[in-house]
Amino acid sequence: MHLFMLAIGLILSISTVKAQANFPAKKLNVLVLYSDDHSYHALGAAGNPQVLTPNLDKLAKKGMFFTQAHVMGGHQGAVCVPSRVMLLTGRYVNRLPRDGSIIPDSLVSLPEVLRTQGYTTFHAGKWHSDKASHHRMFSNGADIFFGGMHFEKDGGQFHPTVYAFDSTGLYPESRKRISDTFSTTLYAEGAIRFLNSAVAKEKPFFCYVAFTSPHDPRTPPAEYSKKYDPAAIILPPNFRSEHPFDNGDMNVRDEQLFPRPLTEKVMRGDLANYYAMITEMDAQVGRILQTLEKNGLQEHTVIVFAGDNGLAVGQHGLLGKQNLYEHSIRVPMIMSGPGIPIGSKYDGFIYLSDIAPTLYAYLGVVPPATVEGKSHTDVFTDNRSQMRTHIYNVYGSWSRSLKTQDGYKLILYNVDGLLRTQLFNLHKDPWETVDLSGSSAHQDRIRAMTSLLHKEMQGTQDDLDITKPDWGREAAGRKGRGK
Repeated sequence: MHLFMLAIGLILSISTVKAQANFPAKKLNVLVLYSDDHSYHALGAAGNPQVLTPNLDKLAKKGMFFTQAHVMGGHQGAVCVPSRVMLLTGRYVNRLPRDGSIIPDSLVSLPEVLRTQGYTTFHAGKWHSDKASHHRMFSNGADIFFGGMHFEKDGGQFHPTVYAFDSTGLYPESRKRISDTFSTTLYAEGAIRFLNSAVAKEKPFFCYVAFTSPHDPRTPPAEYSKKYDPAAIILPPNFRSEHPFDNGDMNVRDEQLFPRPLTEKVMRGDLANYYAMITEMDAQVGRILQTLEKNGLQEHTVIVFAGDNGLAVGQHGLLGKQNLYEHSIRVPMIMSGPGIPIGSKYDGFIYLSDIAPTLYAYLGVVPPATVEGKSHTDVFTDNRSQMRTHIYNVYGSWSRSLKTQDGYKLILYNVDGLLRTQLFNLHKDPWETVDLSGSSAHQDRIRAMTSLLHKEMQGTQDDLDITKPDWGREAAGRKGRGK
């Protein structure tokens, strides 16, 4: 049983953190910065020399960088919907009603709990679930975007359609406006105004800034676009012009952004824009962090930066996040704050669903019973702790994967009744270029990992059963999801 499940454990845990940090006993602020379609390797701190992220790199040096952070997945193409709900509730993907587009009041979120603790809960940026849940969670906000992406026909990134915070929670259509401020800048400025306010200085706060970058349309401002020459972009070693087989969702919107087969020239241009969008976002993160420091709030604030899901951008011949390769399920993640060791790394497995329980334990707040994730506060005192021995991921009703500590990763597909297996040794082949599933030497491993995957699916209330013909999808459809 983990520390956050026991009241006495919570008290001891937070006491340890406070003793290490040596700051006055007061409620800590929480700042969550969330990027959109940001793959784990698109960060200077992750060892990518091509992308410029000085502010996020600086944040990583001030806290703990999580090298193996994952979104659990989704059952439909907009993986960012369940991702954001998992972040805020600590729930796993298989029991999110309608994949998280509706958050019932039975799923109690971190900001809701903190509101009861006297926190001001603030949100700026993207909200991809229902308005009623947003109203329950946030007592304050600025420039809220209800939707998945800033389509060009609706103004794109340069003219986002947003709402001012509505204390009634109704947000009538007549109240929305078209902004002339680039989306990332707009959301950062809302957060900066809040951090400059008296309420942010007088009361503890939970500030959630949900960017819509680097999600497409990838149209970076010229100031950032000129930092990247497409001809100088080096494509990753797993770039392919086409994916070698039907993975179950080859016609989803993301995969239609460019014609097939993909060309190196086109993908260098797209990667240049992707990196430029990230660099622009990084600049806005820097502005927010500078405001936090200027107002003397930094020493009493825990900061979380994470991506909602990754993105292929040409890897494996894919463009989107609707797959179970590393580039799509792994995300950047950083935590910085009192008691979190400076300049540290954690190489163990962690889900976005683990952020909420970790923050509950860190803040000394008892989590609601609906939390399913695991607290990772133990890794702040011992980064060799292994809170998870394996990672399970889901996409659609046709693919499941499992990754184990010894570096092996299994992906199973059931596309129109055609079963397919992939096996990768990530320690030797981190870009997943060599499929080992056909080797006789690995059949015992595949059987053992399949058994473990089945057990994990049962434990996370996955409706599918990979031991049955067609994975029992007919029964799963009748059973439904969202218990």
